Amino acid sequence: MTYLVGADLADRSAGERFRTLVDRSHILGIPGAHNGQAGIQAKDAGFEALYLSGAAMTASMGLPDLGMITVDEVAFFVRQVARASGLPVLVDGDTGYGEALNVMHMVRTFEDAGAGAVHIEDQLLPKKCGHLNDKKLADPRDMAAKVAAAAKARRHLYLIARTDAAASEGIDGAVARAKLYIEAGADAIFPEALTSREMFTEFAKRMPGVPLLANMTEFGRTPFFTAAEFEAMGYKMVIWPVSSLRVANKAQEKLYAALKRDGTTKAMVDEMQTRAELYATIRLHDYEALDASIVETIVPKVG
Repeated sequence: MTYLVGADLADRSAGERFRTLVDRSHILGIPGAHNGQAGIQAKDAGFEALYLSGAAMTASMGLPDLGMITVDEVAFFVRQVARASGLPVLVDGDTGYGEALNVMHMVRTFEDAGAGAVHIEDQLLPKKCGHLNDKKLADPRDMAAKVAAAAKARRHLYLIARTDAAASEGIDGAVARAKLYIEAGADAIFPEALTSREMFTEFAKRMPGVPLLANMTEFGRTPFFTAAEFEAMGYKMVIWPVSSLRVANKAQEKLYAALKRDGTTKAMVDEMQTRAELYATIRLHDYEALDASIVETIVPKVG
């Protein structure tokens, strides 16, 4: 089915659908999808929600993840992933792109683009990937004001507050911030860059009844855990934020090296998505059938 006839989703907003998924008894796995094609492939694999990572968006643009891109640039990615997949998308909102009014503008822009959820973080610009060192944190009251602004502006968007405080303020500081953000209107908390099973478990123990999101990024500070292990530790959501982009980028690197070396792509053909597979993924024949069912050429009568 093409997105042009997706009337089955019209009765519930993306935010409502995302909330329903989080409220279920088991953990919600949310893979990163860095473009529309990745979104379709994740959906075909059986996932029910997608994550749009700021790091993946900026990297795909050839830029570092330092909070440099704009709300409208992010909205372009949101529209394509939400439209292509039909799934509720959790969007990385960085620091909210400014102060209270900017955060409110971000919320409405993302909702209009089709997002189901957003998370904003308590770093100061220039922000960094949560697994890097020397992050500068905002005053918790200033971050709480941003959360309150986002909650006031939203119509349906599920709101997640991320705290990067564990690295500099320990679990005590991260928990204190998290409780303040929940009071300000956040639906869930994302404790970033926890480094052990004990830290994940302790944070969850001290935030009873609050939905928590875990970040299972590769090459970071967090050891590898499965979705089931995060669920056992008390988490309701887990993201794999940049995995799809990393795999795609590595494949492209191999392609360009082979093409430069050989002057042909023949050695890489077995690793390529075929034309038939591409057309099946993007539902080309569904679009053709839809077009044929509606559009009929009318030849004007002469005389």
